[in-house]
Amino acid sequence: MGLPTDAVVASRHSKRRASWSSRSGLAAYGFLTPWMLGMLLMTLGAMLFTIYLAFTNYDLLSQPRWIGALNFHQILQDPNFWTSIRVTFIYVVISVPARLIASLLVATLLNKEVRGIGIYRALIYLPSLIGGSIGISIGWKKLFDVAGPINSVLKAVGLHGPVWLGNPRTAILVIVLLSVWQFGSEMVIFLAGFKQIPGYLYESATIDGASAVRQYFHITLPMLSPIIFFNLVMGTISSFMTFTQVYVLTDGGPMNSTLFYVLYLYEQAFQYYHMGYAAALSIILLERFAELTFTTHLTLYIVFH
Repeated sequence: MGLPTDAVVASRHSKRRASWSSRSGLAAYGFLTPWMLGMLLMTLGAMLFTIYLAFTNYDLLSQPRWIGALNFHQILQDPNFWTSIRVTFIYVVISVPARLIASLLVATLLNKEVRGIGIYRALIYLPSLIGGSIGISIGWKKLFDVAGPINSVLKAVGLHGPVWLGNPRTAILVIVLLSVWQFGSEMVIFLAGFKQIPGYLYESATIDGASAVRQYFHITLPMLSPIIFFNLVMGTISSFMTFTQVYVLTDGGPMNSTLFYVLYLYEQAFQYYHMGYAAALSIILLERFAELTFTTHLTLYIVFH
């Protein structure tokens, strides 16, 4: 019996590779199955059901009743809807740039290779991990209470502290301060961006006699511009979804001064049981997020290509 020819050997190797690829593909699909089921049932399914509810009158107790686009028509005539839009935009316009500037400045200070710098970075990053919890929100509420530490310090220096959470002008500022305090995530991204800037750019600028300030504004900031834009958009999206802090601190505030969009959506759904109306509100919010996400991806693609 003769030895197998090269063609036979190649055919056997090809069959083995095909069999191995098939088994690997089945294993990959097996590992992906839980995620795919979760995506289809918990995410895509919930989104489709929400779209359906947006065109119905539903109160959790009776069957959904189809009413067409009436919910959207009522939303446009609802003064509280426009109040929530205005309050949310005010919060976003103030908090996002403040948080962005704070994170950039702190990242600039921490972009040094000195002893113990990792400890400082971890401590400053910590508020971004726990800042969204209910416990921190309760502590922040106690901090700005009428008889809290903030007013006690102001009283000690001869100043009369306001009713922070009971005043329409200062209530939203307390929430903004809490948001700015959680700038750790953006700071870490900026620190990663600093590491990607080529060192020869600073060396060339130093040889040309550029000062540290000129190098920062003409090298560092331009090189960080994609990261600044990314943090800006992601911060805007997260600010639109602010709920826990507002619910615990003010629950809408005096004269609806802190009636954020997501808080208003929650009230319609779980306090008044207007689930169809709340679903329509969520569809409007999702549309805004989709526009921001598409703009972000398009801009980043243009910048990096």
